[in-house]
Amino acid sequence: MLELGVTHCLAALAAGDTTSVQLANLALDRIADPSGEGARVFRDVFTSTALAEAEASDRRRAAGEPLGRLDGVPVSVKDLFDIAGYVTMAGSVALASDPAAQADAEVVARLRAEGAVIVGRTNMTELAFSGLGLNPHHGTPANPWDRAARRIPGGSSSGAAVSVADGMAAAGIGSDTGGSVRIPAALCGLAGFKPTQGEVSRAGVYPLSPTLDSIGPIAPTIADCVLLHGILSGADVSPATYDTPPGFLVPSNYVTGGIDDTVATAFAAALDRLEAAGVKLDCKTVAAFERLPEMGKIGAYPGIEAFASEKDRLAATPDAFDPRVSARILAAGNLPADAKDRLDAARAVYIAELEAEMQGYDGLLMPTVPTIAPRMEDLADDGAYGTANLLMLRNPTAVNILGGCAASLPLRGADGAPVGLSVAGAAGADAQVLGLALHLADILLH
Repeated sequence: MLELGVTHCLAALAAGDTTSVQLANLALDRIADPSGEGARVFRDVFTSTALAEAEASDRRRAAGEPLGRLDGVPVSVKDLFDIAGYVTMAGSVALASDPAAQADAEVVARLRAEGAVIVGRTNMTELAFSGLGLNPHHGTPANPWDRAARRIPGGSSSGAAVSVADGMAAAGIGSDTGGSVRIPAALCGLAGFKPTQGEVSRAGVYPLSPTLDSIGPIAPTIADCVLLHGILSGADVSPATYDTPPGFLVPSNYVTGGIDDTVATAFAAALDRLEAAGVKLDCKTVAAFERLPEMGKIGAYPGIEAFASEKDRLAATPDAFDPRVSARILAAGNLPADAKDRLDAARAVYIAELEAEMQGYDGLLMPTVPTIAPRMEDLADDGAYGTANLLMLRNPTAVNILGGCAASLPLRGADGAPVGLSVAGAAGADAQVLGLALHLADILLH
C-alpha cells in the first residue's frame, strides 16, 4: 500500500478501502520490524503523535471534512528539519547538546496543515555532506535493491529514500545541495524532485550551503512529487502539458564520463523509447559543462559555507564528527579568502553559458548518476570513498550550480538495478520540468 505512493493512499482513503490509522500502523510496524532497516532509517519515530494525527484524520474524513491534500498519509522528514520539542541532529552526534527546536520547520508545518501524518525523522549523511549516504554514528540503511549485498542507499537523504522504498512512509522529504534528493531516489528506484533554489522555504532547516540548499520530495512516482512540491512551496503548481513532442538537449560530454555499463545501457534504452514516441533528442557537447572542473579547483560552496558555520564546533569537539566529513570541511578552511568570490564569478559565467546553450530546447536529459549503487564494503578505503562520492555528486551538482531544477525518474537496468533519468531545466522552470517529467514517465513507465 505505502510503496505505491501518496496518490494511491489518498485514493484508497477516499474509497474507504483503508483508514489513516491502518496506514500509520503499517508504517510504524515496518519501522519497528527487527528484521528490517527501520533502526538505521529513522533517527526519531513519532509513534504516539503519528497515531493521534491518524485518528484525527479518520474522524475528519468520517465527518466529510478532510483537512487538506495529504490528510491521513504517512510522511517522513529528514533529520535536518526542526520538529518542535526535539533537538535537530542533522545526522550528527556533535549537535546533541543543542537546544530543542521551539517550532516546526516551515515545510513540516505546511505538511501538517495539509493533514500529513509525520511518522518520524530519517537518518542522513552527517551534516548532509556526502552523496553516498554512509553514517558511522547511526548506521547506514541498506539499499532495498540487492539488500544482501548491503549496497549504499545514496545520500545525503539516505533514510528518506529507504523509508519510502520499504513502505515505512508514502513519501519522504529531503534536502538537495548537490543531488541529495535525486541521488538516493535514483539508486533506490524512486522519483525525486529538486526545485529551483529558494522556491521552498528553508526556515527551520539545518543548513549546509545556503547558496545551493533546496528542499524536495522523494516518492514512488513523479505525480506524487508534483503534489508534494505544491504543498512544500505553497505555490499553485500546474505542470506544463505538451500537445507536440518536446525537445531535449542530451549532453554527450562530462555527465557521461565514468558511466558504468548498466547505467549506459538503461539510459540508451530510455532514449530509444522516447525517440520512438516522437520526443526530439539532440545529443551533443555542452561546452558550459567543461567549466565545472575548473570551478572545482577554486573550491566548492558546501565546503566553504560549512566551514564558516561549523569551524568553532569542529575545533571544540573534533572527535565527535565523522572524519570523512570533518576532513573535507576543514580542508575548505585552507582555501584562499577570496575563494567564494572567485567561485561566484565563475558560476555567473557558467549559468549564462549553459542557459544560452539550452535555448531552443524544453530541457536537459542525462543520467541522474553515472553508476549503480556500490557495495558499502567497497567504500571502506578512504580513496575509494572519495572517488565514489565525487562521481555520484557530479551530474546532479551541475544543476545545483546552475540554480535550476530537476526531476529524477526511475528506470531499471540489468538484474533490476535502479537507474535514474534526470530531466532538468533552468531556474524558475519548475512547472515546465515537472510537466516534462510527467510526459516522459507516461512514455517510459507504462
